[in-house]
Amino acid sequence: MIVILTALDLEYQAVREHLTDPRVHRHTAGTRFELGRLAGDGRRVALGLVGKGNHPSAVITERAIAEFSPSALLFVGVAGALWPGVGLGDVVVATHVYGYHGGTSEDDGLKARPRVWEIAHETDQIARHLYRTGTWTGRLPAGAAVPAVRFGPIAAGEVVQDSAISAHAQWVRQTYNDALAIEMEAAGVAQAAHHNRSLPMAVVRGISDRADGTKTATDGLNWQPKAAANAAAFAVALAQELAAEHENHPVSNASDASDASKAREAREAKRMTDSVKNVARDNARVGVQAGHIHGNVTIGQPPQTRASDPAAQLAELRDRLARARKAQEVDEDTFTAAEEEIAVAAESLSESTEEGRSKAMIALKKLRGLLADVAELAAHVSTVIAAIRGVL
Repeated sequence: MIVILTALDLEYQAVREHLTDPRVHRHTAGTRFELGRLAGDGRRVALGLVGKGNHPSAVITERAIAEFSPSALLFVGVAGALWPGVGLGDVVVATHVYGYHGGTSEDDGLKARPRVWEIAHETDQIARHLYRTGTWTGRLPAGAAVPAVRFGPIAAGEVVQDSAISAHAQWVRQTYNDALAIEMEAAGVAQAAHHNRSLPMAVVRGISDRADGTKTATDGLNWQPKAAANAAAFAVALAQELAAEHENHPVSNASDASDASKAREAREAKRMTDSVKNVARDNARVGVQAGHIHGNVTIGQPPQTRASDPAAQLAELRDRLARARKAQEVDEDTFTAAEEEIAVAAESLSESTEEGRSKAMIALKKLRGLLADVAELAAHVSTVIAAIRGVL
């Protein structure tokens, strides 16, 4: 499984065009992903939308990694060029991601304290080989010009950069003068991948504007969808290569085997720690049956509060039944039926006649059958029956 994430809907759609049979996958927190297969080779891909900004991108990336346990993650979309030599429509593969908003403000100016995430060596090598072979161009839209592919740093912050002369623009260009492009999400994605055992991650951006005040004009010339399509074509081809490498890599396969072993151990541990239920019928008793026991264990008859008083025992049984219902040990239908039999038994006992005690015994025997799957309650019913027999 490869996870591909985007920030904008048009970027999402550009990637989705390369998937076959996409279907919705709903995360428990409400995030919707789509699972599909790459057109041509059928490799599995999970596609998600993170929205704008590094903070939401980090959250959704973490969520995607936890949900799908991917072998690699790609972040795909558009960005603004920081230098004239980077052309509109060009594809930039990030060798580094600068989280450029770290800094300290002092009397003599703002001093940069950036965070930097570097692309994994193997991922970088695969991406460069893909560029050299040119096979990725087969995924470009029909009739589209083949864009240049560039490898270099990308700056990711929280500001939409659309000026060449503002103080912010000059500071970014002076402090991060090797960055080819600027955008707003890659730092969050890179941080989340880094915190997940340095999951292989690549950022692929298509240049849709020049971040110099001309964004409105370039958007009007439809460069955003063109740049998104170019980035999606390269990223999908890269996803295909990364998936193939993971399948054929012996270290990865060993890691998969280790993960599978850990998963089996986790399932076994859960099975052993799940609650154990026993069925005790008639006067049978169960001492203890458990997988793991933490703390003391006492085995013996439950304390008998006013054991010789059937009415008191019935009152206690009603309380225990209510607690079992709250703990979902007893379903609603069983609870209602059991309550009815307890009421019949209590009313019959209040008559203080042989006939009344006989009716109570019949009701309690029905009750014991209803509660047969809850050993403690069934045992309590047997105790009440024994108390009534003692009275008789």
